[in-house]
Amino acid sequence: MALLEIKDVSVHYGRIQALHGISLTVNEGEIVTLIGANGAGKTTTMRALAGLLNLSSGSVMFEGEDISKLAGHKRVVRGISLTPEGRGIFPAMTVRENLEMGTYALKRRTPVDESFDKVFDLFPRLKEREAQAGGTLSGGEQQMLAIGRALMGQPKVLLLDEPSMGLAPQFIRQIFSIISQVNEQGITVLLVEQNANQALGRADRAYVLETGRITRTGSGAELLADPAVKEAYLGVA
Repeated sequence: MALLEIKDVSVHYGRIQALHGISLTVNEGEIVTLIGANGAGKTTTMRALAGLLNLSSGSVMFEGEDISKLAGHKRVVRGISLTPEGRGIFPAMTVRENLEMGTYALKRRTPVDESFDKVFDLFPRLKEREAQAGGTLSGGEQQMLAIGRALMGQPKVLLLDEPSMGLAPQFIRQIFSIISQVNEQGITVLLVEQNANQALGRADRAYVLETGRITRTGSGAELLADPAVKEAYLGVA
């Protein structure tokens, strides 16, 4: 079943058109990957899904309902959480306070306590640093914190924008392993990622975005084997 859909969406920044009528579908329970070069429109797509950008045309559908006009914070309440490019943590707040910022959409206290338990199970390192300021964490730990904060809202779909950017190789492997664990817990994932090899290797389905247009789609395995994708994104001629 389609959980989240973009239908023929265009987005402009002033006179510059960033997305040209793109369509994509994220089915319940999937990991879907969106790959593309810098400037292709990947972050614009994620921000449009999260309600942080106005659409020039087209629609965003969630659970069969048009949410194109729904404000970003109301999309969080509905079950859409974004981990933004660059992490966006609050450096002066403690790890626990950062995580609490992800709970404002929840109506009852009990699920918040359960959310802390789940996040600390996924990220034991965050539990160890619960009272530490977010700004003192390593880059990999900050990315864990950003993902953990998004999970605190108990999302139905998690939007991850470049989670491996700037991380050391050991943290990249760990982050992708955690993405798979999150998905196994029943959370649908839409992943924007430049590390195409790792992302496609874990994706049920994938899309290639080039200069604001979807140019290829298929299973993760199909795109991993596609000669044009190999040459452009996997460094294989």
